[in-house]
Amino acid sequence: MEIDVPEYNVNTGLRLCWSDGYSIKISTNDNEVIISANREGLLSLANHLLNLAQAEVPCGTHIHLDEYNALEDGSLDLIIEKI
Repeated sequence: MEIDVPEYNVNTGLRLCWSDGYSIKISTNDNEVIISANREGLLSLANHLLNLAQAEVPCGTHIHLDEYNALEDGSLDLIIEKI
């Protein structure tokens, strides 16, 4: 399997790639965080993680996902940050 990761550009920032038909939900159960996703959602998250892992991406760069811009209704916010 190959995943196309757009090259990071300081002027445009991260370019997130979403697989068509993705579905991602974030929830909790006691002290556990649950990420539920279909195949397309998992591929999208993999792409986002590889995006952040690029050497050129500065520490502190983050992706903020919530039910209003990417996640299923009722999802908790998800912030993934490079340190």
